[in-house]
Amino acid sequence: MKILWLAGAVAGAGLLISNPYHLQLLTFIGIYTLLTLGLNMLMGYAGQISLGHAAFYGLGAYSTGILTVHFGWSPWMTLPVSILLTAGVAYLVALPILKLQGYYLGMGTLGFGIIVFICFREWSRFTGGDSGLVGIPPLALGPLDLSSRTSFYFLVWATVLVGFEVCRRIVNSRVGRALRAIHDSEHAASAMGIDTSRVKVHVFVLSAVFAGIAGYLYAHMVQFISPSSFDFMTSVRMVTMVVIGGMASIWGALLGASVITLLPQWLHVFMDYEMVVYGLILMLIMIFLPQGLVRGLVDLYERSRAR
Repeated sequence: MKILWLAGAVAGAGLLISNPYHLQLLTFIGIYTLLTLGLNMLMGYAGQISLGHAAFYGLGAYSTGILTVHFGWSPWMTLPVSILLTAGVAYLVALPILKLQGYYLGMGTLGFGIIVFICFREWSRFTGGDSGLVGIPPLALGPLDLSSRTSFYFLVWATVLVGFEVCRRIVNSRVGRALRAIHDSEHAASAMGIDTSRVKVHVFVLSAVFAGIAGYLYAHMVQFISPSSFDFMTSVRMVTMVVIGGMASIWGALLGASVITLLPQWLHVFMDYEMVVYGLILMLIMIFLPQGLVRGLVDLYERSRAR
């Protein structure tokens, strides 16, 4: 039912909003929501820290960008390549790195993200290096031009709605219960017969696929990508979205992505202190609303009703 409400709100916004800038802002919120959904499944439900998730976001963007610009592939043919590439890399990375726990896991994923970022910057023959990759073609579906802001807005949010439904079904399934058990205690979950290594690898791959699809959409929306869009700060921003919205809350992904996307519009005077602002927000959320905005606002509402 909530997804139907969201679908109605998305359709209404797309039909009523005529300002191109506002429509593009909502499209960015959709892309970041897709990113946050995948990372929330990994961090919020499975309890696995990732500080290098921007690498998969970049792999999805650069794979379609390189194939379309340098090899003349159709953008639709590159979509399965982007998905398979991010899934394959995530699987190979997850096998050794998910044997780590806590801060060590965070450091391991951070190192992976830095390595991929350096590859984007140094493999300039194909990626364009620091100058970026230009000329990425827009999406089109037969006679339907998806390069317009309205068409792309509906495409992005249709993908987000599918992502919500996939996550909802996983969370309410046996796999979702296994993820929550691993989050609470991996040793206890293993003692109950859950193959914790297998489940963690699968959710890591799932979160990477979400990031890869988001990168694919981002590349064809802006039609230009550079390594700076997939650096460590992007990973920090993604973690901030998960924490602000609420860990283990798929609806928190939407709220967290919306807040972090709109925040620079409100606090543009603090642009030079972006890292400080994000750090301060994380501190305040963890101190006063440790379960995120969604759960925190619900708790405040219930307390006010009780009074």
